[in-house]
Amino acid sequence: MASTKDINKLVLAYSGGLDTSVILRWLKDYYDCEVIAYCADVGQAEEISGLEDRALATGASKLCVADLREEFARDFVFPMLRANAVYEGYYLLGTSIARPVIAKGQVEIARQEGADAVAHGATGKGNDQVRFELTYARLAPELKVVAPWRHPDWHFKGRAEMVAYAEANRIPVPVTAEKPYSMDRNLVHVSYEGGILEDPWREPYDDMFRLTVAPQKGPDEPEYVEIEYVRGDPVGINGERLSAASLIDLANVIAGRHGIGRVDLVENRFVGIKSRGVYETPGVTILMHGHRAVEQLTLDREVLHLRDSLIPRYAEMVYNGFWFAPERESLQAMIDRAQENVTGVARLKLYKGGVWIVGRRSPHSLYDPNLASFDEAGGYQQSDATGFIRLAGLRLKAWSRVRSNLK
Repeated sequence: MASTKDINKLVLAYSGGLDTSVILRWLKDYYDCEVIAYCADVGQAEEISGLEDRALATGASKLCVADLREEFARDFVFPMLRANAVYEGYYLLGTSIARPVIAKGQVEIARQEGADAVAHGATGKGNDQVRFELTYARLAPELKVVAPWRHPDWHFKGRAEMVAYAEANRIPVPVTAEKPYSMDRNLVHVSYEGGILEDPWREPYDDMFRLTVAPQKGPDEPEYVEIEYVRGDPVGINGERLSAASLIDLANVIAGRHGIGRVDLVENRFVGIKSRGVYETPGVTILMHGHRAVEQLTLDREVLHLRDSLIPRYAEMVYNGFWFAPERESLQAMIDRAQENVTGVARLKLYKGGVWIVGRRSPHSLYDPNLASFDEAGGYQQSDATGFIRLAGLRLKAWSRVRSNLK
């Protein structure tokens, strides 16, 4: 942990809420240094008007706002989508993938401003501290890192103490009743955890969700949507070409009105704690289904199976904060090579929380209807399968013989 003598200028990841507002003042007082507030827009839909005045009144020398929505979608979400990354079978990694782009932007601001340190407000129990700090380590190892929640002189234990500190120091933060859970939103999803959700038996409030209607309240007629892909990336919906961020926004609206993408998961954090999280990821859910549909036509069997075998490892790298690590970059290169022919259109049917693939087409299709047909020979000699099956069964016969002798 950096000492009070070796920091002159620091950039803090700042939201304007209670935690980062208190942290901002505490950092300025403790280190007696200039503190620059940094806010990244990754699609959280939060109002930033008034944020600069609040940051300056709290003690920041300035507020730097970075619009990272397109970079986030293009350079982080889409590569992850090309890998079909899912953590522990359910989680589409919305929070996990946002942290490295936020930290990257923070590092860039720190260098532009000549800062010698960066700070974040992540707690010592969660995953975000790892994601932020591993990104700092990879992109700017020369910067000092301050994590107030792990600092030996940080004395706050909860919200009540922080509210009292804010009031005593005239820190301008909104005075609102505490939510019975915490919420984090970005372009990909909204996540909910803590509070009432810490009981894994308790069903989430239905009015808690922001992006999706309750599936049973969705339209009574299914909706069909066509998604176009080029080299594994979605580029258009229903014939309309869109930028990366705009495409995800539209996918969220379309899927959200059908109640698609809700997940309730008890997951394993990198720090060793099990945590219950509730997520809604409507747009990326249908984008992943469409991606799978085009891959069904265009990927060689062995390439598809090899890539799929690596999905848990890739997802684990993202979840644990190793986005900028050489192993993730190397694996990405292999995945992207496999995606070169993944171009085409997927047709999906959306209805009351469900997603069904009902059509797919591609100029690079490996599907041969003549070979696949039960009604035509199509150049396939069915008798060739006899020797193939005999060879495949040799080891099973040997195993059966040995097992019989052991009885």
